[in-house]
Amino acid sequence: MLVLLPPSEGKASSGRGAPLKPESLSLPGLADARAAVLDELVELCAADEDKARAVLGLSEGLRGEVAKNTELRTAGARPAGEIYTGVLYDALGLSSLDAAAKRRAARSLLVFSGLWGAVGVTDKIPSYRCSMGVKLPGLGALGAYWRGPMASVLPEAAGDGLVLDLRSSAYASAWKPKGEVAGRTATVRVLHAQVVDGVERRSVVSHFNKATKGRIVRALLTAGISPADPAELVTALRDLGHVVEAEPPARAGRAWGLDVVVREIH
Repeated sequence: MLVLLPPSEGKASSGRGAPLKPESLSLPGLADARAAVLDELVELCAADEDKARAVLGLSEGLRGEVAKNTELRTAGARPAGEIYTGVLYDALGLSSLDAAAKRRAARSLLVFSGLWGAVGVTDKIPSYRCSMGVKLPGLGALGAYWRGPMASVLPEAAGDGLVLDLRSSAYASAWKPKGEVAGRTATVRVLHAQVVDGVERRSVVSHFNKATKGRIVRALLTAGISPADPAELVTALRDLGHVVEAEPPARAGRAWGLDVVVREIH
């Protein structure tokens, strides 16, 4: 099973660890593309703070994020699973997993990134600010930039098992599974069901959507469940107590869409 996660907007500080070693990151086939984004991002942020802030879409209050990007090569690096914070990662709770579940997480979780393309949760990276929606002056829109490198690397990373795609739309734009890989890919939508005037209404609630996805991944890792395909995933999630609605795609080469329906937000 390969689980595709979005990063978090906010990130923990880099800390005092050894600096980034690009050659140590997962998916070495992305090395050249990572180096190009890193070079341009550092140069942009060092040359013109105001321009960099505009390119990165940062408010005046986040001006310090530009300075942080200038130090990406020398700042301390920590496991990506510690750098990424926020609702999904709080619910996932990587640090509190038992040893076996942590090993499963290291093997199966990939976090997509505007700067790195995608990294494993144990890959050591510095804290940074660069979303997939950024359009760098030289390389252009990062979502489009990463499609070529990802297309040559991700199918191999996906292996022959389930691909559980929990990315937001901006990060999903960097790689869309195709063909046989798409047929064993499942995307998950979390819907909040409420009865209003006797009629059930469903809506997507961003905060709870992220929390539920984090809990789903944690439950699979903790239970040691690694479904081989979307149909097995549906069964596994129902066994774990989730209400799941799913239908196989109408055509071959299309991903499954799964709706996880919740009635209480917590």
